[in-house]
Amino acid sequence: MLYLASQSPRRLELLRQIGIEPGLLDVVVPESRLPGESPHDYVSRVAREKAGAGLLQVMANPGALVLGADTEVVLDDRVFGKPADAGEAARMLGELAGRTHSVISAVWLLSAGRELHAMTRSEVRIAALNAEAIAMYVATDEWRGKAGSYAIQGRAAMFIEHLSGSYSGVMGLPLFETAELVRAFGRVDLLYPIKVDPSKGAR
Repeated sequence: MLYLASQSPRRLELLRQIGIEPGLLDVVVPESRLPGESPHDYVSRVAREKAGAGLLQVMANPGALVLGADTEVVLDDRVFGKPADAGEAARMLGELAGRTHSVISAVWLLSAGRELHAMTRSEVRIAALNAEAIAMYVATDEWRGKAGSYAIQGRAAMFIEHLSGSYSGVMGLPLFETAELVRAFGRVDLLYPIKVDPSKGAR
């Protein structure tokens, strides 16, 4: 059984997209960057702590796998987490607009005796936005619970000038890397089978 240490509907949707119907675990992990901690290390640590907290809840279940993930927006070494209110969301979008920022995603997969992880870093450029455009987007409430105050899979898609990297990673869970971790645990039964056309090879 694979468990998702998150209540994120986006991560649940993404796992279902590759054929995984996880058990859901509600974990509470402080998301505060430590002094001197790099954005990369911060995202990885939070994801690992989520998976670890989840694993403690299901230790009695033999063969349990727990997935923890974290995704953050980074600009100039600053981590843009989830905005507390509409004003903060508008300020974040104002700083990101017209510039290219990074989106770092970490995935940890833990069992009672093993742990593996993967990281992705994507580059996203948001178009220049005036105050009216930002206000209209913030009014949709789509920013709530989103790192950097935007959802690439939602209305904010119209603002994305360029993306280099993992689209699903920007959403919150890089699917290629997640599937590779599941396969590394020998649990291909959790994934949709890869269809093979003898004339074209695996795809």
